[in-house]
Amino acid sequence: MRAVAFTQSLPIDAPDALIDVERPRPEPQGRDLLVKIEAVSVNPVDTKVRRNMPPAPGAMKVLGWDAAGTVVAAGPQATLFKPGDAVFYAGAIDRDGTNAEFHLVDERIVGPKPASLDFAQAAALPLTSITAWEAMFDRLDVRRPVPGAANAILIVGGAGGVGSIAIQLARRLTDLTVIATASREETQAWCRDLGAHHVVDHRKPLAAQVEALGIGAPAFVFSTNDTGAHLPEIAALIAPQGRVALIDDPAGLDVMVLKRKSVSLHWEFMFTRPVFGTADIDAQHALLSEVSRLVDAGTVRTTLAETFGTINAANLTRAHALLESGRAKGKIVLAGF
Repeated sequence: MRAVAFTQSLPIDAPDALIDVERPRPEPQGRDLLVKIEAVSVNPVDTKVRRNMPPAPGAMKVLGWDAAGTVVAAGPQATLFKPGDAVFYAGAIDRDGTNAEFHLVDERIVGPKPASLDFAQAAALPLTSITAWEAMFDRLDVRRPVPGAANAILIVGGAGGVGSIAIQLARRLTDLTVIATASREETQAWCRDLGAHHVVDHRKPLAAQVEALGIGAPAFVFSTNDTGAHLPEIAALIAPQGRVALIDDPAGLDVMVLKRKSVSLHWEFMFTRPVFGTADIDAQHALLSEVSRLVDAGTVRTTLAETFGTINAANLTRAHALLESGRAKGKIVLAGF
């Protein structure tokens, strides 16, 4: 089968940063599904793994942790899906990725593809939906109020893939006032269109901008990028006993700035459940099934922003380069081989 892989960690402008390869078609065992990949989207985790986690000498690794496709075979213990079912999912970081014609995935982290979306539109959703959902409802527990705080959430990086879903989930499924951050006119408009009540500029001090909204100190902050730089402002603006979640990888984090207000800090890593095979691993199946239902009900919409053609090394290289530039909004999708 065709696939796109990397053999060493190289800058994205290097000629062999990503390469087209042929690999054996895998066979499903246990609760795995074999999925024919129809579309994938590209996430910052793809670029991080390419830059920082080289394969062993002589080996190769297939990236990609977002896909929509069709089940073509199922392992002997699989019960949730059957051949012919259309599915979407994000996979597991400790297994080969989705940038391949066929892919193995544990059915317990797979959801039914929204019927109202095509494969490309659906592929934009899984990783960001899982991340945003787990961050807000499992980690921040936003349905549990913070006494005396404004019933509001600040989403840092609102125009990114995760932020774009987080805005929608917070606006449609809670009564929170949603404040997003974005630095350009086009990304600010994107956040408002997704449902943000207010948009502030993360290139400027955040605390003064949030205070000027006149709604009070927010109970929750969900930081999707540059948390290390923003944390002092987050500590200043959040309500006492508030809760902060983050998903990025700051080189250092001075959490002492949160102590005086007894602010709790929560990490969200959507691969935790599949990598460790947690007792509640099937929560991701339930979560994606609910996202699929919400999409088909018109409550949540796809965050596909750009389509970069078919799945090959050249097009994936373009997608990695745009993500690394920091100027992407929404999701970049590639469809078919």
